[in-house]
Amino acid sequence: MEAVVWILLLVFLLFVSVGVYAGVRAVKAAKRGIDRTVSQARRTVEDTRLRAKQFVQPGPAGELAELRLSLRTSMRATHEVLRAGAPQDPSLSEALGLFERLSAHGRELDEELKRLEQEPTRTRLEAQLPELRERTERITRSADSLRWAAQDRAQRFARDDLDALDREIEVEAGALRHWAPEPEPSSPAASGTAAGPAGPAAPAPTSGEPPRSISGPGSTAGTDSWWQAATSPADAAGTPAADPAGARRKNTT
Repeated sequence: MEAVVWILLLVFLLFVSVGVYAGVRAVKAAKRGIDRTVSQARRTVEDTRLRAKQFVQPGPAGELAELRLSLRTSMRATHEVLRAGAPQDPSLSEALGLFERLSAHGRELDEELKRLEQEPTRTRLEAQLPELRERTERITRSADSLRWAAQDRAQRFARDDLDALDREIEVEAGALRHWAPEPEPSSPAASGTAAGPAGPAAPAPTSGEPPRSISGPGSTAGTDSWWQAATSPADAAGTPAADPAGARRKNTT
């Protein structure tokens, strides 16, 4: 009895542990989903603000917004391409490492551009813009180069896979069309030759029945069929030819 109690207690503890583990995993997954949604919403709001500022505020402030928008767009697009292709292509792991190093420079530049948005001195902004523009172009060019190389690699793999698939399909289609020819039916002349000049043999008489003569009263050899005679079948049945041998019809008049 004591062993049964301990077994039930262990099963209960096991179920409680599994429930706690599943609950923690669900909470963490929900937290990651919420953080991802909040981050995406903040990014969308920030990009919308930069686009509006780019068109509303001309001059150094608008150019700063344009530089930030270009930098953020290029880095985000490259990160999405590399992250999506890394599970299928292990060779992109090194490219991801290089992108992480480039991302650190891009993040530093983005923070610097964001601080300069609050700079009230226009001359200071105009003095720093050439250097900031050059750094932005270098980072975005490197990010674009990584993204384009990954895209070209994925397209090349897809094209090679499609070519191999086309060749396999052509081979299979050829194998399906290579069917064996059906045997030709024998001609009537050949079948007549095989039967012989004497024709088919007559069937043997059934045991217990006397052989029938082909020249008896019931034979129709050398006469017309009943549907070819001038009389009807009823008249033909009353003719003397239809009476038994030696029988005479009596005059009923």
